[in-house]
Amino acid sequence: MQNFSFREIWNKIISNDMTSGILMILAMFASIICANTDLRETIAHFWETQLFVGVGNLTFSKSLEWWVNDVLMVFFFLQVGLELKKEMKEGFLSDPKQILVPALAALGGIVCPAIIFAVLNNGNPQYMNGWAIPTATDIAFAVCVLMLVGKAIPQAAKIFLLAIAIFDDLGAILIIAIFYNQGVSLDLLGYAGLACVALYMLNKLQVTSFVPYLILGVVLWYCFLNGGIHTTIAGVVVAMAYPMRVLRKTYSPLEKLVEVIKPWVDLLILPVFAFASAGLYLGDVTLETFTHTLTLGIICGLFFGKQIGIFGITYLLMKAKIAVFPKEVKVIDLYGVASVAGIGFTMALFVGKLSLPEVMQGEVRLGILCGSVLSAIWGAVVFQAEYFIDKHKIFKKHLNHI
Repeated sequence: MQNFSFREIWNKIISNDMTSGILMILAMFASIICANTDLRETIAHFWETQLFVGVGNLTFSKSLEWWVNDVLMVFFFLQVGLELKKEMKEGFLSDPKQILVPALAALGGIVCPAIIFAVLNNGNPQYMNGWAIPTATDIAFAVCVLMLVGKAIPQAAKIFLLAIAIFDDLGAILIIAIFYNQGVSLDLLGYAGLACVALYMLNKLQVTSFVPYLILGVVLWYCFLNGGIHTTIAGVVVAMAYPMRVLRKTYSPLEKLVEVIKPWVDLLILPVFAFASAGLYLGDVTLETFTHTLTLGIICGLFFGKQIGIFGITYLLMKAKIAVFPKEVKVIDLYGVASVAGIGFTMALFVGKLSLPEVMQGEVRLGILCGSVLSAIWGAVVFQAEYFIDKHKIFKKHLNHI
């Protein structure tokens, strides 16, 4: 019998793609339970607790919820940025031939949900600022569902989902940077520009110590915080500046940094964010809440919009002979991938907080939870149907790759 040390077991846990998704699911349920029990007021007061941090005259007194959204989530975006850079330098996105299909599919998965949301909320301009809520896929949740219910699907289909998610994250970053910034200060953006130049110089000098990048990242964060740009963009900028490869080193500094921060982000930051953001008080949920155009816009955008946008574009590219998949990849595999891409939790909740006021967050949370759960269940149905049909060889010829 093989013996494993605690360190080996721990490494297996943190390297498993399902771990983060499972933890966020548990955090989501814990948040909903707390919101509907006697703990509701206690938890609400906890997140409103003021935390003082500062040096000299430079001090911050903000609620714990603010620290989660505007500080901890910066490290999530740092990780996203590092993984994007890795893919652009040496991974999937480094080959232009492999970029087009998932890029267009992801674009369809962003545009179509936004259109559905806009159509349903066309007569309510106060809700229209939430158009981007159903556009984002939560890769941790999607991969978790895929691993649980789609174990038999080809590896190429899983890679396709990951590629779509990469472009989806890039789209979410651009949406936040362009559409959800207010009261831009040119002076502070000027200082932010100097910080970016300094980061560029660190990269050119091949500095691998993260400390100077972190210091400049804090400067950039402060400039963005008071300059009208959302603070999470600072994490992406620092990630793009950090070197992928340097001379006289056989390893990648960027990959080493990902190894350091990934467990903190996946096992702590994202579950904490899920717990802080997913609490939905069911006592306020009525039939009217479900039929609210804001709720319906998010549900339909995630469930129908993602499927139509991603699968529709992919199918058209296949028919045009632009998209070519391995023979083992069937049309139903791609449809299943498009279905689970409708799971939009972390980024959707984040955009929801940025785009709409607190009074509308009940409908936002309900829409995201319902849309994501429906997408997960339907994705499971699709993959189980594929397994059943393949096993019994019913209509199998119709599932062959086109």
